[in-house]
Amino acid sequence: MVHKQYSHKTTIFQGKVTPEEGVLVGYGALLNSLQLPMPFPEQLALISEKRNSYSTANWKVFSSRNAFEDSFYKHLVFALKYEGINLLFFKKLFEKLTTEEVLALLKIEPTGIYSRKIWFLYEWLCNEKLDIPDLTIKKAIPLVDEKLQYAIEGISSPRHRIINNLPGSVLFCPLIRKTEKLEQYIQSNIGNQKNAYLKRMHKDVLQRASAYLLLKDSKASFTIEGEKPRNNRAARWGNAIGQAGVNPLTIDELTRLQQLVIESNRFTQMGIRKQQGFVGDRDRETGEPIPDHISAKKEDLDSLLKGLFATKEILVSSKLDPVLVATKIAFGFVFIHPFVDGNGRLHRYIIHHILAKMHYSEQGMIFPVSASILSHINDYSKTLESYSHPVLDQIEWKTSSDKNVEILNDTIDYYRYFDATAQAEFLYDCVQDTMVNIIPAEVDYLRKYDEFKRYVDDTYEMPDDMVGLLVRFLEQGAGILSKRALNKEFSALKESEVKEIESTYHEIFIEE
Repeated sequence: MVHKQYSHKTTIFQGKVTPEEGVLVGYGALLNSLQLPMPFPEQLALISEKRNSYSTANWKVFSSRNAFEDSFYKHLVFALKYEGINLLFFKKLFEKLTTEEVLALLKIEPTGIYSRKIWFLYEWLCNEKLDIPDLTIKKAIPLVDEKLQYAIEGISSPRHRIINNLPGSVLFCPLIRKTEKLEQYIQSNIGNQKNAYLKRMHKDVLQRASAYLLLKDSKASFTIEGEKPRNNRAARWGNAIGQAGVNPLTIDELTRLQQLVIESNRFTQMGIRKQQGFVGDRDRETGEPIPDHISAKKEDLDSLLKGLFATKEILVSSKLDPVLVATKIAFGFVFIHPFVDGNGRLHRYIIHHILAKMHYSEQGMIFPVSASILSHINDYSKTLESYSHPVLDQIEWKTSSDKNVEILNDTIDYYRYFDATAQAEFLYDCVQDTMVNIIPAEVDYLRKYDEFKRYVDDTYEMPDDMVGLLVRFLEQGAGILSKRALNKEFSALKESEVKEIESTYHEIFIEE
């Protein structure tokens, strides 16, 4: 594949302003030149004319000392060396190259590290054995550079002298870049930090907090989808979340859970969808789709879900960080969108399932992750869109006769091989928020409630239900009982008693 030029100087590329003028290299240069049908990576590489190297959210800037010959092979080597493995890029590239062109490429440095990686990726992604003899050199090298991306222990491929440490199966393998933010989260070991404050709490208080947080999480998950369920429906879903990690994650299990989420199946097809799907709006006049996200083709669902579950089995038994595993499986699921309805809640259930299955928290409490997501709903939307919108640009579609989307091109690889870095960072933000703020706040509330209840029990011998009602009225009045409460439910209280109750409530709940 001959091109006169891959690199070019730029200050703006793909709508992104570069930190300084420089030469576009690596994946960005190849994608721009070859016009492969895929989104550009979130972070692109640029060689500066200066001798400084640094990174921003969208750019990796390299020193002028990293300059290299502007050839197809050299750009591939640079990309693998400094940007990591982009499975979608290599799949689309191999679809464009002939077998002869691939063989010619591999002959440039037959036993070189990067030639071996390209060779392995070709045979792994394309399921085609090239006419090349097995290597006899001794040293095997890891496929994924763990300084750049997260990987698993891996399995040796003697033919290529490669250790395949890709975190997934060929049918489903999202990758996550190592970022400073993720490394800080992982090194801080949030999941196993035994918060001294929580350790002092009685087991009964922790159990009550967990029960409340499950209900809160269930309601939040419905609210994210724009629904306000009845309490019994929310409680049923909360109970299901509480069992996360107990039952194996299968299609049948997800279908069972979908039936808990969707109260009536009169108008919704249950189970794996048999039609195309999208998320978005419709034109008010014509009813035509205006998609924000196009789901995986119905014909691809079987393969994609087999891959997702296979990867889940690989990763759950690996040493990969549980939050990263939850990211890959849960966000992969929601991007595939295999059901007609209920995908969002099932996606968040999968987060619970993975974290529970991998024993992420020593506190023994389900993370109310939906509650945190709801409080960061704009960031959640941006995180979903950071995947969906670039992919949407690559999908060719038209309106079908039934006002659905009809997908015209091959799209399966967009759902198999994507960069889940943004999603991982977002999910870790939510886990941090849950551990540091949401759980301790609920435990603290219950401790204060119990202290206030003891005071009311000792002084007024109120029934438990009336104590609960008293607290609710005080919460609503910022520590002051309303005239309605004093004239009705608590008319038996004397004025001096009311003042004492309000003062005690203030001391326990507000002043502390």
